[in-house]
Amino acid sequence: MSRMRLRIAQRLKEAQNTCAMLTTFNEQHPGYEGAAQRRLPEETRHKLGFMSAFVKASAYALADQPSVNAVIDESTKEIVYRDYGLVVPVIRNVETMNFADIERTINALGEKARSNQLAVEDMDGGTFTISNGGVFGSLFGTPIINPPQSAILGMHGIFERPVAVNGKASVEIRPMMYVALTYDHRLVDGREAVTFLRKIKAVVEDPRVVLLDV
Repeated sequence: MSRMRLRIAQRLKEAQNTCAMLTTFNEQHPGYEGAAQRRLPEETRHKLGFMSAFVKASAYALADQPSVNAVIDESTKEIVYRDYGLVVPVIRNVETMNFADIERTINALGEKARSNQLAVEDMDGGTFTISNGGVFGSLFGTPIINPPQSAILGMHGIFERPVAVNGKASVEIRPMMYVALTYDHRLVDGREAVTFLRKIKAVVEDPRVVLLDV
């Protein structure tokens, strides 16, 4: 095993041994890709991808449920609430950015990763992680927390499923996605975790929930 792989394995095992990990699930219709996109000006649509919706939704939900963004100081056993911006990895101050800004930052980091130009500073200081297993076709799974963070959001594949829509008697075939939040139950209660995922669902299904300042 390479030194990097050994370090990753060590940190994952530390997470299992330290955190009281629990995962909660939800499913959603990613309406952002469809109707919400069509409401935008033509010159704006091509700039926006799917990931920016989840990043912005996470910032929105973290502001509502601050314990999901907190850590436990293992030396003092105190809870440390962090009120600075969401970092994924490292997209800072996401709560002040619009969707287009987030997308540009993701693309810039992706280009640096592809050209092996990521610096330590680009990966340091994360407070919350988003894992996108959906790009590999994952139906659903339970992501592992990245210590000392207290939670991680797992995105999964989009597959068409029959669903009842708006209380209608008929069933429609719609693209649906499962999302998962693994969290440290020492710090985050089930109510907070479920509320967090419902906030994610609300924003991704209709970004008008937050101000879409593009």
